[in-house]
Order: sequence, then C-alpha cells, then structure tokens
Amino acid sequence: MLLAHTAQANDTLSLPGYEHPVNLDAFKASLQRPEPPELGPALQALWWDAQGDWDRAHACAQVDEADPSAAWVHAYLHRKEGDLANAAYWYRRAGRPMAREELIAEWFAIATALLDDV
Repeated sequence: MLLAHTAQANDTLSLPGYEHPVNLDAFKASLQRPEPPELGPALQALWWDAQGDWDRAHACAQVDEADPSAAWVHAYLHRKEGDLANAAYWYRRAGRPMAREELIAEWFAIATALLDDV
C-alpha cells in the first residue's frame, strides 16, 4: 500500500456509507475499505494507486480523457511506471508542467487539489 494511515474519529466522507466532510484525512482513511469512495474517476485512480493496483488506477484515469484532473492522474501514473514521454503528453493534456518532486509528494498534491474541488 502506498500510504500508511491510522483512521481518526473525524475521518469521514460525504457519500453513501460515508459522512461529511470530504478531506485528505478522510480520503486516506477510506484506503482501509475494500472499494474506493464514489468521488469520480480521477480520485478513484489515486485510491487504486495507493492500494498498489496500477492497472485499475490506469483504467480509472482513462474513463474521461478530456478531464484535466484525470489527465493529471494519468500523467502521474505514467511517470510512476517510468514512461516519461507518455507522462509528458498527459501533463500537457492536463495543462500542467512535468512534475519533478517525489512521487508521494505528487500523489498528495493531486489528492489535495482534487478534494478541494469536491
């Protein structure tokens, strides 16, 4: 698993089976569940990536290739696999510069930005 996290009492999501608010701690706590929360394909892709399932993450990132958020996650996933040329294409599609930070830092940056939009 990409992220180690101990659930806290206030870790909740505003979805069926979850409660409000949606935040990074709640998203990380959801990694203890068997399925990702229904927060859209880009966040589901990050969830599957944190579970170590690159293929499912990649499939989620491809659901809506016109979505800049999904393109950003798609870029991250190709950078993670070492396909930098493909990653650069998806960063351009996302309207973002090629990431240079550690992968875990980028995962957190993407998750934070996408959760801010929920």
